[in-house]
Amino acid sequence: MTFNWGHKLTLGFLAFAGMIIYLVVQSMNTRYDLVSGEYYKEELQYQQVIDGASRANQLSNLTTVTQAGHQLIIQLPGEMQQQAITGSVLFYSADNAQKDKKMALQVNDQAVQTIDSRAFVAGNYTVKIRWQNNGKDYYTEVPVTIH
Repeated sequence: MTFNWGHKLTLGFLAFAGMIIYLVVQSMNTRYDLVSGEYYKEELQYQQVIDGASRANQLSNLTTVTQAGHQLIIQLPGEMQQQAITGSVLFYSADNAQKDKKMALQVNDQAVQTIDSRAFVAGNYTVKIRWQNNGKDYYTEVPVTIH
């Protein structure tokens, strides 16, 4: 049996159709997570985030998040020591929303909070910290890799 141009055209079409079907199945099985489920609601309030970040950047030093052993240490700027602070901490994982963790910000008199890192899946996170002090809102984001 010889392959003429009709056979080659049919094989080419079948290969192309098989590739398209494979790509459609792959795209339907790909998991994707939104940054936020309430994206539009948060977009309307984004000016508060901008103002809070500006206030946080005007402080004497930046907020840090470090890992020491099995402890994550959140250190707020020096001006926040001996202050009544309320707020929240979100550990945001860009690659998997199931790894996200949100908790209350509970700092001691030295403006430090420690968190057990074993409660987290290892990976890269963006720590989004919102806090209030003396009627002013502050906001900062710190990238951290948890081992």
